[in-house]
Amino acid sequence: MDLILDLGNTNQKIALFDAGNLLWVQADKHISLSLVREIVKQNCGIDSCILSSVVKVPTTLQSFMEKHFRFILLDEYTPLPILNLYRTPETLGKDRLAAAVAVFNQFPGHPALIINAGTAVTYDIVTKKGEYLGGSISPGMNMRFRALHTFTKQLPLLTYTEIDFLMGNDTDKSVLSGVINGMAAEMEGMIVYYQKEYPGIKVILSGGDLNYFVNRLKISIFALPNIVIYGLQQILAFNDKKPL
Repeated sequence: MDLILDLGNTNQKIALFDAGNLLWVQADKHISLSLVREIVKQNCGIDSCILSSVVKVPTTLQSFMEKHFRFILLDEYTPLPILNLYRTPETLGKDRLAAAVAVFNQFPGHPALIINAGTAVTYDIVTKKGEYLGGSISPGMNMRFRALHTFTKQLPLLTYTEIDFLMGNDTDKSVLSGVINGMAAEMEGMIVYYQKEYPGIKVILSGGDLNYFVNRLKISIFALPNIVIYGLQQILAFNDKKPL
């Protein structure tokens, strides 16, 4: 079995795969060493592990993985089943890279645009040849709500609320419209831009805010939850075929 750890800015995930099949995934604010120990104790068949992080990795957690498993800490030197053409690979978020691997595996032979709606909204391009080119980064939903509250004197701090209007007739509704409708319009606009550059492109939506936008976008998309988890498992499987 494979143990997958994805330490993101807002949420952290831990997952188990067996023969490429996702058995179980759990998301939390923090994945502790004690939780990992308990999962390992309950699943004695774990032999490989990959850890991806956009935050500082606790030394005790990494040491535990290195001691007990065939372990990969994903970085810019990790061999990949796609070609990374990003100019500064050391600055590239590992979640973006893992998502690109998963999408190329899902849609081989097609260019793909990956929209990951999380702490930030990222747009990433993978060519039909499996070349990761880069993309765009913009603020995520909660970041936009916080920014409006923090950098003004009177705007309230709001969170997602389902809306069915374009124009707000009070301040709360105006903020909700600006953030939610604005993000949807941004996504649709970016999709159109990339469709002109890459005809026939597949558009994939994922991330923690996936469900807020999957039915709001008026352009055909594929919704793929846990895309980063799948990509990490595929990177691990790719490396398990070669000596470390």
